[in-house]
Amino acid sequence: MTKKLRITREERSWILYDVGNSAFVLVMVTAIMPLFFKEFAAAGQTDAVATANWGFANSAASLILALLAPALGALADYRDRKKIFFTSFLFLGLIFTLGLPFIQEGQWLLCLILFIGARVGWAGANLFYDAFLTDVTSPQKMDSISARGFAWGYIGSVVPFLAIIGLILHGTDATGGLPPRETKIGFVIVALWWLLLSVPALRHLRQTHYLPPVAAAVTDSFKRLTRTFRQIRRHRQIFLFLSAYFFYIDGVGTIISMSTAYGSDLGFGPTMLILVLLFIQIVAFPFTLLYGRLAEHFSTKTMLLAGISVYILVTLLAFVLPDIHNLFWKTATFWCIAFLVASSMGGIQALSRSYYGKLVPAKQSAEFFGFYNVFGKFAAISGPFLMGLVGRLTGDTRWGLLCILALFIIGGLILKQVEEQAD
Repeated sequence: MTKKLRITREERSWILYDVGNSAFVLVMVTAIMPLFFKEFAAAGQTDAVATANWGFANSAASLILALLAPALGALADYRDRKKIFFTSFLFLGLIFTLGLPFIQEGQWLLCLILFIGARVGWAGANLFYDAFLTDVTSPQKMDSISARGFAWGYIGSVVPFLAIIGLILHGTDATGGLPPRETKIGFVIVALWWLLLSVPALRHLRQTHYLPPVAAAVTDSFKRLTRTFRQIRRHRQIFLFLSAYFFYIDGVGTIISMSTAYGSDLGFGPTMLILVLLFIQIVAFPFTLLYGRLAEHFSTKTMLLAGISVYILVTLLAFVLPDIHNLFWKTATFWCIAFLVASSMGGIQALSRSYYGKLVPAKQSAEFFGFYNVFGKFAAISGPFLMGLVGRLTGDTRWGLLCILALFIIGGLILKQVEEQAD
């Protein structure tokens, strides 16, 4: 048992990258950047318009990668290509992130363009990082290693997050808003942390499963894409899982990217929102590891359905939150929602990744994870877009939550039809 659980150098390097890139998610997608955009870059816009534009930007970033992912994944399956694509997108994300500190007040469009570039780089690097899972570990350990990646990512990203919070609290004035200079320094901290924790992956990750080289790699890649798509359709369980994943991960991603903006619309200040997100990161650590352990005793599918059920409850509570007028109970309910999100956020993402990793052929992992990312990224387009569109049409963001609720219900119903895979 001890030998089985020993972490190799490659597995440790893979996990550490999750620690590095998770800081980008926490600060740039969920916590600080949405508030910075609404208060500084989109100064003068109404809450509904700013929230809608933020949702549209997240959708645009997902659309760009969704269009690129299949071809990039097919190309990356040749020998040593996976590391090249991983490195290229990593530095693309870092460069655009380092461009955000130069934003001036009111430059909302430039801010969104830079953010989209940074998120495309982050997501593109993650495509190939996910595909490396088949290279660094065995199918029997995938649930555990994937869960460790998400878990240590949550707790590790707290380190730069606390440093940024300290800067923000030090620079906050009487109005309680985000101080622009300190916030921009925080973006630099995110980029440096991301780069530092990427070094082990850049040094030690190796593509052990690959396809033999061919003369016309690009042409052959597109031919393989067609064959792979037909193969996915022939394999009912893979197609069913990807269909279910499309819906439920859309809801998860939308809650992650839009939660801070929604909390701001409800009147919660930046300090409280940041503290809630810090709480989520810390609580998510043990619960993500717990999901990995429970998947060994129950089925991975069972744990995924449990996570979806928790998110359905989260969405319902978030919908009724504006109707709670007592400040104490409104705040308490918001903290309850935060706890529920923390309990399942990492588990549902980690087990989705490992479940799919055990289904796909190892030599074509980048190509198959390209399709995995297509489903995930196209899903990430619709959720923020629907929430932003409904919020803009109605003038109230809460009505967009009904769309998110439907995504979880549909995803859960499809997932129930997927047959559990043996290790």
